[in-house]
Amino acid sequence: IQFLSDLNPETSINGNINYVKKMFTKNNWYVGIDGSIFYTYFNNKIFADYDTDPNKIIYDNLSGYAVSKGVSVNLDVSHNNLKILAGVTAMDVYSVQDGIKERQELTEQFTGTWSVGYTFKKIGLTINYTGNVYGPMELPTQDSETFPDPRPAQSPWWSIQNIQLTEKIGKKLELYGGVKNLLNWTPWRSID
Repeated sequence: IQFLSDLNPETSINGNINYVKKMFTKNNWYVGIDGSIFYTYFNNKIFADYDTDPNKIIYDNLSGYAVSKGVSVNLDVSHNNLKILAGVTAMDVYSVQDGIKERQELTEQFTGTWSVGYTFKKIGLTINYTGNVYGPMELPTQDSETFPDPRPAQSPWWSIQNIQLTEKIGKKLELYGGVKNLLNWTPWRSID
């Protein structure tokens, strides 16, 4: 790790607009919608340079400015024994130095999450299916003539999904089990 100068505190101006709507239907469905538009302008941002020297992470104050902006929508639906939660976020995160715009590494432009649960009240069993999905992001690579980096400079789309069963035993005890990472996703598997 190398510091090129004394790091100044990050400073920013933020704006956020939210919309929230809750609805109940005649058939006892609940639907909730929560939407946001956000914008952050960084006057100073600490910049991590992974590319100049593959053996170092070089920190410095950004000599230009940085922006993080996007939109997010979340949905909450429930009816009797069914509950669904889902959300998506689209972002544009970049910095501008010397008039050159550069997308921030390690930041995806799209994310999504979900959870679907159903309870069988007669037998006290709940099934939950949860997951997330991530869009491609720029990745730092350590490419050199001696040791070429086999990883790509951009990640693929990827998702981790889980399923869980929960059984209620009496009023104070729950037994649960499940499978995590149903698709068996690993970074190296997606590169093959």
